[in-house]
Amino acid sequence: MLRRQTTNLLRARTPAPRTSRHALCATLTQHRTLATSSPLAWARSNSRISTVFSLLIALGVASTAYGVYEFYSAFTMWPQEVRGDLRTGIKAKNQGDFERSERYLRRAYETALALPLSAFASEPYLKLSGIAIALASVLEAAERAEPAYEVYTDALSRLRAAQAAAPGTLSGPERMRAVALAMKLGEMAEAYQLPVEEEERWLTWAVEELLRIVRDEGQNRQLVVGDAVQDAGVPFMLAELDVPPWVTKTDMGAPLEALGRFYSREGNVEYAIPLYLQAISLLVPPASSKKKATVEERCRGGQLMNNLAELSIRGEPTDAKRKQAEAWARQGLATIESTKALGKGSPEELMLCDEALAAVLFNLGSLLEMAGDTEQSRDLFQKSLDQAKNTKMREGIIQSQTALRRLDRASKRTSTPAQDDKSGP
Repeated sequence: MLRRQTTNLLRARTPAPRTSRHALCATLTQHRTLATSSPLAWARSNSRISTVFSLLIALGVASTAYGVYEFYSAFTMWPQEVRGDLRTGIKAKNQGDFERSERYLRRAYETALALPLSAFASEPYLKLSGIAIALASVLEAAERAEPAYEVYTDALSRLRAAQAAAPGTLSGPERMRAVALAMKLGEMAEAYQLPVEEEERWLTWAVEELLRIVRDEGQNRQLVVGDAVQDAGVPFMLAELDVPPWVTKTDMGAPLEALGRFYSREGNVEYAIPLYLQAISLLVPPASSKKKATVEERCRGGQLMNNLAELSIRGEPTDAKRKQAEAWARQGLATIESTKALGKGSPEELMLCDEALAAVLFNLGSLLEMAGDTEQSRDLFQKSLDQAKNTKMREGIIQSQTALRRLDRASKRTSTPAQDDKSGP
């Protein structure tokens, strides 16, 4: 029970308030893009709670993965035997000549694999996987998903084999490279409709390896959560641990978000919630914490609070579920609004906040509509509509307009009988 073990390990205190290779090839012509190919569902039947952020989170995870995959321009870090092919391959890619780029990068990769590890000096597996990733990215750019998937898989297999053969062989950054590769494979498994077991396998391994890295770094010290000392079998909050400087909050949060999103999509709420809680605790530390969050981190945290609102109302809606969902939606709204009020951040970060704000306003309006508070829900739907228009979110505009029309129709139905009574004899 791999997924149960992982989720039990991650479980935290909840606040009150598809045949692989051939399937990939077969669906290639139907799915030309990665993370963005999944359909966007703004509203669900039972609760009308928005799931717009499943797409935004997917894009955030993808950008994280590609950030780790960045191929450095300092070719001198590689052995002399592969530098020429690397330069030519990267130059051809930048010129859009993917066929020529693949030829040179593949030759560079094969040459590198034939060299002794000592030829790469420090962190050889980081450099080897870097060449593999450069090659796979070219194959992706050329819309050749199946061979790209194989190259990513090969790079990850080599990292895992090295760690299994001699634990401690890989450096921390090399192990985090393996986590990023597993996430990338999980994204591709979803985008190209491989069996869900394939996607779950990669994403689960990424989270498990992340936990192993954190715990290995702390093997000579106790893991302290509050006043309790946690052993290897007891849940803990990742945000409360001291982690090495080469592991960023994004590095840690992205695998949790990805696996949480997977379980949310598959309807496994009990697995998704603790993963989202862990990610939120990393992205939005409490005000008393010395750790600071960036604009992007806080708004991504607001996104996840919005997702928790949607998860809380799943199944048969009850008043208790609705109140818990409303609490998460309001917390997400407060987080995003307070972040925007600072007036800081890059245009990209502020756009993320604006899009998050549009959806959380819609969700909160939906929850208040369920509670019968039509006046406040109308106000929130209007604000969501205005926000969606400002950010050109087409689906947001459509759904907010639909919600407002629904309230108008309901208002007319309730007012008509009263008017008829007044006009009677």
